[in-house]
Amino acid sequence: MVFSSQIFIFIFLPVTLLIYYTLGNLFSGNSFKNYISLFASLLFYAWGGIENLPLLGGCILINYIFGLLIDKLKEKEKLKKIILLIGIILNLSLLFYYKYYGFTIGNINKIFNIGFQYKEIILPIGISFFTFQGMSYIIDIYRNDAKVNKNIFSVALYISFFPQLIAGPIVKYKDIDNQIRQRKETIEYFSYGIERFVIGLSKKVIIADVLAGITDTIFSLSNTGIDQPTAWLGAVCYTFQIYFDFSGYSDMAIGLGYLFGFKFMENFNYPYISKSITEFWRRWHISLSTWFKEYLYIPLGGNRTGNTYLNLFIVFLVTGLWHGASWNFVAWGIWHGVFIIIEKLINKKTWYVKIPSFIKITITMFIVILGWVLFRANGLRDAINYLSIMFGINKATTVTFQFSYFVNKKLAFWILISIIGSTPIISNALKLNQNKEISEVVKTIFIGMLLIITIIFIVNSTYSPFIYFQF
Repeated sequence: MVFSSQIFIFIFLPVTLLIYYTLGNLFSGNSFKNYISLFASLLFYAWGGIENLPLLGGCILINYIFGLLIDKLKEKEKLKKIILLIGIILNLSLLFYYKYYGFTIGNINKIFNIGFQYKEIILPIGISFFTFQGMSYIIDIYRNDAKVNKNIFSVALYISFFPQLIAGPIVKYKDIDNQIRQRKETIEYFSYGIERFVIGLSKKVIIADVLAGITDTIFSLSNTGIDQPTAWLGAVCYTFQIYFDFSGYSDMAIGLGYLFGFKFMENFNYPYISKSITEFWRRWHISLSTWFKEYLYIPLGGNRTGNTYLNLFIVFLVTGLWHGASWNFVAWGIWHGVFIIIEKLINKKTWYVKIPSFIKITITMFIVILGWVLFRANGLRDAINYLSIMFGINKATTVTFQFSYFVNKKLAFWILISIIGSTPIISNALKLNQNKEISEVVKTIFIGMLLIITIIFIVNSTYSPFIYFQF
């Protein structure tokens, strides 16, 4: 079940909200509302694959037990650290088995020319997200950043809450602990939640899904024959598709959180206006980059101890691997890591500081677009082939579809909308009006129009994949 599906929008969400606010308000405190939210979350996850429900339950149970053990041993530092390490290893073992086992055995077979037999394992939806949240729970308790929760249902809700269960944002336990224990829903939260959900839904349905058709067609033709301009067009379309797909999902997740009284951290902040790759990662998938910063980069030594550049390289190597068990994802992570290291070496140089902002933005986007080719391709070989076409190194003898086949007024319009939507132009324009009442009316009309247009797209659409579901 995806957020842009008719069954979610017209059945699951309204029914869940109705039960949450009617039955939930009959009882004092948040406990009963938490039970309703947990039941809805487990139902939501089971809809996508009930056979994976025991895995999610196992992850919840492991982290609940280890949280209790760490809290009980709070005065015994060495033993507490051992328990934490075992808990982290168990979480990573689940992730490794389901996501990286086949990749590892396959590469061992190729490298050593042997034939270990292994069964292809279907990747459970959202495993990269809920295992990371499980680790956040026990690490935050270990660091005394949050109190242990002795109610297993509360821990289960944190790890499995449906708005961010499938594709984030990754919520750190210390940021939501108090909200699980005690929160208050308000009209302001609810109205803002609707606004954010509609904006995210429109990003996904109106822009990402339209660009997805063009992107998929061009990338599928790259091995049979496309010309150089078409290859660049496919890369640019994917650049906008993945932004509106994933930021749209994050907007919807944040909006859904507000509907139930939860406040999640922002996950995107206009990454395509970044002046460097370092800034790009402060604006792109913020919940993941901050997770790695707090739980990996700083423990490695950060920029204080050890080799800062090696620490950065390790973080981005792991970032690439986190996204997928394939060498093209590893290459994508290294690609970004190398440029961040280069920027760290030159960012205080006089000549670098004097470079105009628009040139820095252009260079950054050039690096990001090439990186997205590595990310989108079906493997490293396909990525290299596609990049070779983009730079005129590999020229097809027969071009299946010319550049002119794809370019038309409709595509130009969607590219223009994508450029505007990926910058703060609209939000800044709304802020220019000093009259708050008029601004609110304009915004309400705008959101209403978006909702109507989005519903029309949903009803007429048959293709609406979420890119980050595969992670």
